[in-house]
Amino acid sequence: MKRRLGLGHLIDATGYSIAGFRRLLRESAARQELGLGVVGLVVLGFAGASAGQFIGFVVLFCALLAAEALNTAIEVLVNHLSPEWSQMAKDAKDLGSLAVGLLVVANIAYLGGVVLGLV
Repeated sequence: MKRRLGLGHLIDATGYSIAGFRRLLRESAARQELGLGVVGLVVLGFAGASAGQFIGFVVLFCALLAAEALNTAIEVLVNHLSPEWSQMAKDAKDLGSLAVGLLVVANIAYLGGVVLGLV
């Protein structure tokens, strides 16, 4: 298949991103995070957050979803390439999980900072 350029490439890339998002939604953790993201937006609304604070949360939340997508990709590849247990496979999965966990903490800290008037 020949790679398209310009607008055709952008259209193809958009399709790949949509397919990736659909795949991500098959993960219960991603669905839970999306639900918590909605809760976060509601909390910001009740806290009287500024537009900048909303944007900050959306950017941070998108980083969380990106980390979840990368973590899922790591898990899919590791499960495919190393069906038996190995320390290297465990390390790869644990590091992906750490990335997601750190961004969950960052999102919660940001929301707490906004609610407490620190951000």
